[in-house]
Amino acid sequence: MARTRQQPAALAGGWAEQRALRLLRSRGWLLLDRNWRCRWGELDLVVRKPGRLLVVEVKGRCSGVDGWGTAALQRGKRRRLERAWNCWLAAHPDQAELAVSLVYALVPLPPARGAVRWIWPTD
Repeated sequence: MARTRQQPAALAGGWAEQRALRLLRSRGWLLLDRNWRCRWGELDLVVRKPGRLLVVEVKGRCSGVDGWGTAALQRGKRRRLERAWNCWLAAHPDQAELAVSLVYALVPLPPARGAVRWIWPTD
């Protein structure tokens, strides 16, 4: 029974990642990695433009208290993402000279409608 509950969430997460990736590609970003894992966690998307690396944490939501999943963007999660992207950089030394930024892509899932919302953390 637990599998059937997790399966729709995994499908929704994959759909949200694909939607965010399509938007990024349309803006000239090149995919380097998707769902990259290490002991610190998972990086949903790692994309690149000349001189710049973007780590994208994708959050898909169709309902919830805030409707956008912003409650999931906590400081502890950001620290884990920073550790994971440092691990990614260690595994990809050819990318280490690039400026790295983190962005959250908040993707509305069906039946919700709307544009993907991009949040660039400031702290």
